[in-house]
Amino acid sequence: MAMSIPEMGHAVKRLQVKQHRAASEALRPLNVTLVQWDALRHLRAHPGASLHDLAVLTFQTDQAFGTLAARLEARGLIRRVAGAGRAIRPELTPEGERVFTEGREITEEVARTSFSTLGADELAVLGDILERLLAG
Repeated sequence: MAMSIPEMGHAVKRLQVKQHRAASEALRPLNVTLVQWDALRHLRAHPGASLHDLAVLTFQTDQAFGTLAARLEARGLIRRVAGAGRAIRPELTPEGERVFTEGREITEEVARTSFSTLGADELAVLGDILERLLAG
């Protein structure tokens, strides 16, 4: 029997949680959480972004991202620089760049493992389906 639409949605969420747990565990040697690494990833991908912009990109509130940024700054992974007006523009430090780079290798391996049971054709179809669903 085929999965129902709600079951499919739940399966997508379960896969996401499984992958996030695996990534969190794999990032532990870097002494960084997946949420912290994701913030570094978005900061690197969007240099000059404000704390608000980064909060939106990481699915957090401004307050939650501000707390996260303070933790990253205390760890020496980012530094905050003044932007236009009252905006604060964080940037990666050399240590933040190192943690980002090592974490990228780790999270890419976790993602590859998550999808390792699918062949190239299946991955292409899944990618197309996900793009259509996200665009719809």
